[in-house]
Parts: sequence; C-alpha cells; structure tokens
Amino acid sequence: MQIRYYLAASAGALCIANFSGAALAQSTGSQDFDEAEIVVTGSRSDNGVAGVVTPDTTKAKAVLTQEFIARQAPGQTVNDIINQLPGVSFQNNDAFGSAGGKMSIRGFDNTRINQTFDGIPLNDSGNYALYSNQQLDPELIEQVNVNLGSTDVDSPTAAASGSTVNYRTRKPGEEFGVKLVGSTGDFKFFRIFGMVDTGVFTPWGTRAFFSASTSTNDTVFGNEDMPAFPAVAGVVAARPAITSRKGGINKQQYNAKIYQPIGDDGDFIALSGHYNQNRNNFFGSVGLRDLHNVASNFVPNIFPQNRDDRDYGIARCQTNQVAIAGVANTANSCGSAFDERFNPSNTGNVRLNSRFTLAEGLILTIDPSFQYVKANGGGTVVGQEARRDVNPSGGAANCNTTANSATVSCQMGYIGGTPYFGRDLNGDGDLLDTVRVLAPSQTQTRRMGVITGLRYDVNDDHTVRLFYSFDRARHRQTGETNFLKSDGSPTDVFAVNDPLADASGNVLQKRDRKSIASHSMIGAEYRGEFGPLTLQVGGAYKMFKRDLTNNCATSSATGFVECFGTNAAGLAAWLAANPTVTTGPGVTNAVQGPQQRIRKYNKLTPNLGLTYDFTDDVSVFANYSKGVQVPGTDNLYNAFFFPSTSDAANPKPETTDNFDLGLRARTGQLQAQLGLWYTIFNDRLASSFDPETERNVYRNLGRVDKYGIDASVSYRPIPEVSIYTFASYLKSKIKDNVQNGVCTAVSTSCAAIGDPIFALTAGKRESGSPTFTLGGRIQAELGPVDLGAQIKRTGPRYVNDQNISLVQTVNGVANTVVYGSKTPAYTLVDLDARVRLDWAGLGDKTYFQFNVSNVFDKLYVGGFDGQLANNSVPFVQIGAPRTFIASIIVAY
Repeated sequence: MQIRYYLAASAGALCIANFSGAALAQSTGSQDFDEAEIVVTGSRSDNGVAGVVTPDTTKAKAVLTQEFIARQAPGQTVNDIINQLPGVSFQNNDAFGSAGGKMSIRGFDNTRINQTFDGIPLNDSGNYALYSNQQLDPELIEQVNVNLGSTDVDSPTAAASGSTVNYRTRKPGEEFGVKLVGSTGDFKFFRIFGMVDTGVFTPWGTRAFFSASTSTNDTVFGNEDMPAFPAVAGVVAARPAITSRKGGINKQQYNAKIYQPIGDDGDFIALSGHYNQNRNNFFGSVGLRDLHNVASNFVPNIFPQNRDDRDYGIARCQTNQVAIAGVANTANSCGSAFDERFNPSNTGNVRLNSRFTLAEGLILTIDPSFQYVKANGGGTVVGQEARRDVNPSGGAANCNTTANSATVSCQMGYIGGTPYFGRDLNGDGDLLDTVRVLAPSQTQTRRMGVITGLRYDVNDDHTVRLFYSFDRARHRQTGETNFLKSDGSPTDVFAVNDPLADASGNVLQKRDRKSIASHSMIGAEYRGEFGPLTLQVGGAYKMFKRDLTNNCATSSATGFVECFGTNAAGLAAWLAANPTVTTGPGVTNAVQGPQQRIRKYNKLTPNLGLTYDFTDDVSVFANYSKGVQVPGTDNLYNAFFFPSTSDAANPKPETTDNFDLGLRARTGQLQAQLGLWYTIFNDRLASSFDPETERNVYRNLGRVDKYGIDASVSYRPIPEVSIYTFASYLKSKIKDNVQNGVCTAVSTSCAAIGDPIFALTAGKRESGSPTFTLGGRIQAELGPVDLGAQIKRTGPRYVNDQNISLVQTVNGVANTVVYGSKTPAYTLVDLDARVRLDWAGLGDKTYFQFNVSNVFDKLYVGGFDGQLANNSVPFVQIGAPRTFIASIIVAY
C-alpha cells in the first residue's frame, strides 16, 4: 500500500517532488497523475546522481535536473544540454544557444519530436519544426525529461510520431532572493541574466519571480573584412587575418511567474509569461562537397578541408547602383549571400497551470495557454520594375513601356518566382531596371490551447483519470518584400512591417496562405498496483482538422505558386494564358487556382506499460505506444497542385508502433538503465521525385523499421566524485524502393521512355541520423573547486536514403563523386570548472564558472537534413569551433 502524495504536503515531500523521477510529465494533469503514487520515504534514488535521474516509469525515460544543467554554458539551449542523453543527437550551430541546430532522437528528426514547455507544445504549427535558439533560459529550467521513443498519452501535438522532450519552469522561491549571471567569451560573447524572487508577499502564500537576459556575439564563421577568394586554378588562397566578423547575433528574453498555493492539499494556480527575441543570420551553412581531388582552391559553398578553411570570407559590399534614366540598370548581388540572410523571430506565450481538489481523491487540473510567433527566414530576390507578359504567344511586347503596360497580358504580380512591380523602384523615372530587394518567408501565428484532466483515486492501489485537450493555431504564411540598404542589409528584417506594393497598391508576396490547424483530444488512463507489478493503460482519440486557404495559383507539385495579391485581373489573365502545366512527355495537368481545402484526420493512440520490481532497487519495464503525425501545411499546400479528390491531394498521416523493454537499477549511488526498442514506421513521408512534374515532392516511403539499444549509468563512488556514461546504437531499414524519376531516354537503366526509375532504398538506412552515439561525464569536487569533463562521440550519418555517394556534374564531367555516402564520426570534449567564493565571505551561491566547448577544436559536419536522392547536395552546418566562456554567478 502506498501513501498518496500531494505537492505541498511537507518540506521534505516538496524536495522529492522537485527532483523525483515521477514528476516528469508535460501537463499538470500528467504530473499530478504520476506524483499521486510517490512513496514519501525521502529515497535518495529519486534525486538521481549528479543531476542525472533514471525514473522508475513504464517508459524509457531520462531526466536532467538543474544540478546538471547549471554546469553547462550559461544561456545554452536545452536541446544541446540533452545531447548528453542516450539516443539523442544534437548538432549546435554555435556554443551559445542563440543560432539554432538540428536534433534527432532514436532517428526521429526534430519535426517528429514533441517538445513542450510547461505543458504547451513548441513545435511549429505548420511544418512541426523546433527552434532551439528560442528555448527558455537554462537558469529557469527545473528539469528536462526525455521520452526516448514515445509520447505522453495526453500530448496535445500533431507533430510527434515518436520521442518527447518536456521541460518545466522552476517555482518561485519562498524567500526573497536575487541571482545575477554575467558571462563573456570568444567571438565577443557577452550575456547578462538577472532574476528576482519576491518570496512570500501576501498572507495567502503568494510568491513570484521575474527574470530578464540579454546576450550578443559575433557569428562564429564569416568575416566581413575578408575579401572573396581568388578563383585561381591550383592555388589555395592566402587567408587574411581576421579583424571582424560578418553579422552578429542578438538575443533577449523576459520571464515571469506568479505562484499561488491553495489550501493544504497541494492545490495551486501558477501564471507564467515568456517573451524571446532573436536576431541572427544563416552563417556557416555550405554545400556538402569535398572537392580536394577536383578543385584545389576553397570556395564558400564547399565544405572546408581543414580548420583554417572554416573562417571563409564574405566580402564587404556596396550596391553602387547608379540609376540612369533610359538605361536598363541591373541589380548586383550585394546582400544575396546565404550568410547575409537574417532569421529574426519574436515569440512569446502566456501559460496557466492549476490544480484543484474537488473532493477526497478527486483532482481537477486545467492548463490553458496562448502563444505568439512572428518570424521569417531571410533572402533576397531581383525585383523587376516592368510588368510581366503572362501570355507571350499573344503578341504583346515591351511590358516595361508605359504604352504597353496597360495590355491585358502585361501584369503585375509575383510570377515565376520574381516580383513585377510595374513602377519605378530606384527613382530614375523609367521602368527598365532590376533592383535587388529583401524577400523573406514570413510566418505569424496565434495559438490557443488548453489541457484539462480529472483524476480519481479509487483506492490506494488503483487510480484513473480522464483528460481533454484542445489546440488551435492560426498560421499566416506570407512573403512580402522590402528595400535593402546600400550595404545589402535590410531596411527592416520584418518586410511585413512596411511591404512594397506594385503600381496599383497591391502588396507583392511570393506566398499568401492562411491555415487554421486545430486538434481536439479526449482520453483516459488507468494505473493499478498489484504487489511488485505496476500496470498503466491509457489511450487517446485524436481529432485533427486543417482548414487551408491558398490565395495564389499552384503551378507545380513542389508548391511553387503565382501570386497577384488583390490584383484579380492579373490572376485571371495568368490563369487564362496558363490553364495547364506540362508534367511529362505529352502529359499536362490543370493549374489549380486560389482555393480553400479542409482536411480531417482522426486516430486512436493507445498506450500500455508496466514495471515489475525484482527488489527495491532493480526493476524491469515494458511499454507499447502508438504515435501519429498528420501532414504538415507545406505538404498539404504542395498537394493543392492536384485535384482535390485525387490520392495525391490527400497525403496519409504517419503512424508509429513503438516498443520498449528494459532493465533499470536505482539507488542513492547508482542510476542505470538498459533498454531495447523497436519502432515500426508506417507511411513515412520523404521528399522525392514526382514523375508527373519532374520535381521533388513529398512521397510516402511506406514502412520503415527502426530498432536499437540504449544504455546509461550514473555512479557516485564517493561523495566528491560522480561518473556518468551512456551509449546507443540505431539501425533503420527502409522496406521498399522508392520511385525517383521516369525514363526520358532508353539506356541501361531503363527499357522504355516513361518507365519508372526507382531509388534503391530497400534494406537501406534512413539518412541524417547517426548509427551510434556514446559518451560520458566525470565531475569532481576538490575543496572550493569543482571540475567537470564530458565527451560525446557521434557516429557516421548517411547523407541520402540510398546510402551511396553524392554525385554531380563538375567541370563538364557527369557523375563526379563530390562526397562519400556518409559523414565521418566525430568526438567533442567539453570542460567546465567552478570556483566557489564562500571562503571569501561571499556566500555559498557565489562562484566563478569556466566552460570550454570543443576543447580540441574538432572540424566536423554539423546538422543537416536527410534526403532521398544522391544527385543533389544538401546544405550542412559547419560544426561549432572551440569556444571559451567565463562567468560570474552571484546569488543571495
């Protein structure tokens, strides 16, 4: 028989709640459901070892607490911190947590991982992406827990087909307190974090905290003062000394939380707010080419051959375009380099977590939230002052003259990927010129959600709960333009703030669509204890709706569109002149004009798990769960090219069947877990060639099987020393070959024109995820000094789903191998040291901290997306270089 546990039962019980492996789940209801059965014994095994907890649950989980998080670099993204867990692979774009990165868990990429922040889903409501540079300041994270291969039964997400990352904000302290963190480091890194705990300030126990942080740094690659490399065959360009760097990163964040306990049963209301603002750019992304056997001189779009080559140059530029009347002035490339593209974001949320005891053993939890996003991915385009002849066969000519601009076939709009303004952009009085303008892909989201649950304790051994959640996101995706300054930088990183219009006042944009993504879910869960056996059974019925409006005409299966804004006459003229698109030899498809489509997906996702305690310290666990990811908006809008009732216009949702089996041991000195897992991935979506359009589109790979093993051990042999190690192995197998083209000429690879050509993917691994990871950490206390070292080896990653070398045409030679079939394994070592200053009378919460990441300055391939074909080169991030950070932490 176990004693029920509530959140504020006693000071000792509260300590357990803060660090217990059972206090894991994303929502207040899930957390309360788990905590309801904690035995209040004060067991040291619940606190973990050196901030690493192996929770005693039915799922393969791992937890890092603030004790571990605080040793990492201040400001670091939580997604990089969990890179020290088995099965997790994260490639950080910098050492500061402000520039993004790529994550996978057990081979699930970040669009298939559910990440939550105090219960609210963080995946983009359109494409399900995760943005690691927008996460909560690490000083405020009480703990982060990871479901390695499954989601929580009440996860309110359309994204996750496997794996969940949950983190929760700390509670405000009961005593007044202040914490200040100041950090400086390489690449002109400077960060300040401040937090104030009010302590209890009302007779009812109300307490709150307020925090703010700001950080700046130069980009770690790309030097503005360095000239472009000379294109001299056979000569390696001399590298000038670095004096300053192109671009910079600025980040600021604000957080607040007010916590009101209610009564003595652990009930509470907690209202929290969060705002994050990032200004960064796309530095360090290059084509995955290794051409040292083909071309001797390094250029920025080739992956660097050595560490010196990482610091490639972005030449300082000026547009220097002199507008001369009557002359066709041509735009230059200033501002067009990939590294000069800005990636600004403003994100915020308001969250309420609450728990109420309605009667003995009957608990209600309610978690409403609101989220706001304003962000874009930069880029430029060459704008045309002239109009576009949408029907060249009609005989109209010279749309750039005033006399012909009124011709029906001469139209203004964003046509063929180019904006045609029909007006003078550079002030020289003619319509002959081209002008480079900012052209980002803008996204603005308003998202509301609520998660509510009702738990009932039948008796001491049996507990049930019901839950319901609702999530609605208004997702507005546009593509406005704006002017650039003379140095190629934008006049405003948000072109949507003051967009350029055509001669008739229509705002030109490369996309114009509105999506309402809604998700309702109802479910139940039961937990029963039968001696050493604990059984947990649950399930949810998920109902998804996608209300999609595309205001542009879709002209290809890749989602390419022709946009005219409110210029209805221009749209009508273009549709009349382009009623069909050639999609193959003798085959045409009707162009799909602006339209609205509604898609609905319903799915039952059961969840079954058990634990069996052999002893008080050793147990076995097993779990089955079903995951689902419905098609994202990009995929669905691409499908607008096809008639609404066709199969191609109705992509299927992905589903997974996830199985876990493992053994764990938990004591005050030892936390260990060994797990075997198997995932069956059905209707897996990937990008591949469409035979009707000869373009890459989303394709269904059918079934993909994944399986592997995870292990971790955290051990404290003596109080002053802790040792942690982990390892994982991943194997995936695509079951079928995937069509990757059609035969256009008879050859050894195809017998007849029109025959399908298949990529030989059957039996191959999925690309983008490492075949293995292993690492560990050792931490020692030597008087007033703490020393820590951690290491992570990441195995090779295949660069395409065919597991073969990348080929391209180079110097006129077709099928030249430009990169091998996989990126090499790499090893990163990080060091940290902490010098406490209590001996100087400054208190036990004041100390210096030093962090060094990538100690040996390893050159490695950073994050990249997997792909199907081997004849296109993916863009990859250059791995972050060695970085030193020094901090002072003052708290009282």
